[in-house]
Amino acid sequence: MQLSFPSIPAPFFGMVLGLGGLSSGWRLATRVWGAPALIAEILAIAAGLIWGLWILFFAWKWVDDRESALTEFRHPIQSFFIVLAPVATMVAGIALAPDLPRLALVMILAGGAGQLAFSAWATGSLWRGNRDMESITPALYLPTVGGSFVAANACGMYGYPDAGLLYFGAGFLSWIVLESVILQRLLTHSLPVALRATMGVHLAPPAVGCVAYLGVTQGAPDHLAQFLFGYAMLQALALMRIIPWLREQVFSPAAWAYTFGVSALPAAALRFVERGQSGPISHLALPIFVAANLIIGWIAVRTLILAVNGKLLPGRAAPPQAAPASELALGSD
Repeated sequence: MQLSFPSIPAPFFGMVLGLGGLSSGWRLATRVWGAPALIAEILAIAAGLIWGLWILFFAWKWVDDRESALTEFRHPIQSFFIVLAPVATMVAGIALAPDLPRLALVMILAGGAGQLAFSAWATGSLWRGNRDMESITPALYLPTVGGSFVAANACGMYGYPDAGLLYFGAGFLSWIVLESVILQRLLTHSLPVALRATMGVHLAPPAVGCVAYLGVTQGAPDHLAQFLFGYAMLQALALMRIIPWLREQVFSPAAWAYTFGVSALPAAALRFVERGQSGPISHLALPIFVAANLIIGWIAVRTLILAVNGKLLPGRAAPPQAAPASELALGSD
């Protein structure tokens, strides 16, 4: 009997980012407000279990369905989501760190090394040029920006703020450079329906960056931290403005792309509260935390419905060699 697993696409790792990030938010809420610690533990375990399952399925795809794996690796948009495998490894490690510190450290080190290697590869590919406008999406943020910010936060958590600042600098400056390129595309060429979930990644740089910056600094939050949070709030409001446009895309696991930034925003606000900030951000912490739980909870329920109906895990599919970038389906039916 031949062993067979689903051939999952890389964006499925977004589930780990959302659940792991929300777990960190609940741990902060436990310290700040005395919220039930059990919820953070359940979310951390869920993130760890899903990470383990997806890592197994994703690795098996390279063994059993190499053609599909190589097609994803060579795709101008799909390839950038592959970095979610090491990034999710770090996020799951951060979520599990209070209970399994040694395992978590191994996961974080492995994820950080994988993220750095992939970022160097992806940046080198971008520098070679010849990219068409269709392939420029917020997914470009994932390797150098999102991955670097998660690594910076992990370094700060384990007591290595100097190393974290190196990662933060790499992520911050990459974000500044890429922002103008991606905004140029968004302002002049509308994203096709199948790619609109990538707009969720657009919220991540300022939100995750704010969490990372607070993770590698001490004392009262400074002006840069407040600048980052303010820009993250603007991005969140802009996404709310275009919800009807975003919902033209049929629900699929691609919706977990929104949870990277959605889970980071309340975590950043709670870190402000934890460090004694008493301004407007402290007043926003609770409503943002509630909203994040509702959004991620809704996405989780919709995903469970897909799973119950047998529509979540894809089977082996023919490689879409002739499909243009605009027809990408990030884990959709």
